[in-house]
Amino acid sequence: MPPTLADKINALKKKRNAVILVHSYQSPEVQEIADLLGDSLDLSMAAAKTKADCIVFCGVHFMAETAHLLAPGKTVLLPDMAAGCPMADMVSVESLRALKARHPSAAVVCYVNTTAAVKAESDICCTSANAVQIVSGLAAREIIFVPDRNLGRFVAGKCDKKIILAPGYCHVHMRMLPEHIEAARAAYPGAEVLVHPECSRSVVDIADKVFSTTGMCAYARASSGKDFIIGTETGIINRLKNDNPGKRFYPALELAVCHNMKKITLEKVIAALEEMKHAVTVPEPIASKAKKAIEAMLPA
Repeated sequence: MPPTLADKINALKKKRNAVILVHSYQSPEVQEIADLLGDSLDLSMAAAKTKADCIVFCGVHFMAETAHLLAPGKTVLLPDMAAGCPMADMVSVESLRALKARHPSAAVVCYVNTTAAVKAESDICCTSANAVQIVSGLAAREIIFVPDRNLGRFVAGKCDKKIILAPGYCHVHMRMLPEHIEAARAAYPGAEVLVHPECSRSVVDIADKVFSTTGMCAYARASSGKDFIIGTETGIINRLKNDNPGKRFYPALELAVCHNMKKITLEKVIAALEEMKHAVTVPEPIASKAKKAIEAMLPA
């Protein structure tokens, strides 16, 4: 029997002393080759602790940058350099500097879904899971929050701060509308609706629960419920089903697909490992400044 693509990847992993990190939004076949499966920051933090020399990050570009920042001694490969994040690209260094000039007393909180260059211009990073905690814990009363206006608006409703929003958004989550949620509820009566805070306010307001991807996975695991409507990128459905046999998960919108995530394929993982190509690095002084913003949010 000829070797499968997974067999080839496993052989190359041993040859390169590599670890494969896979985001929960990746396609099922890519999830199956993961050494670690999760969200971008948890993956990067875990990778920094491994003994691997090489990290293959099956995600998008800013995630590979974060892995490099937290594991600078390791080679970080992105199987497709065209796998980017449109939301991350919606805030530039120049636009952030302009915001800072208009609000000189404000602290800058950047979502981890940003480029390293933007992180380097920020005081502290946050994730969708810890954004409320991070913003609430800052001494500043005025907060510039970039780039996701929906997550920033969600945070603003949970804390006593003046939040200055940037105009960025996730095009995948913005596709979800209240009528999609209501249609899913009608199709699956009794199912609990879990949505991501990157969704619009009109969707968040009618959801049963609002969670990050990690939060959704933890809640589904702990819940006594059996049926869940999931309002985020559809790739996570595969993980939820695998982690929770006997429970049922339905996408709030079948078209909620991140095509940048889906650019990663098994063939591209093999090519990256064979040729050690598409290494992602961050130059100094950006790297040191960006790492400082990331580390500012991590537990001591």
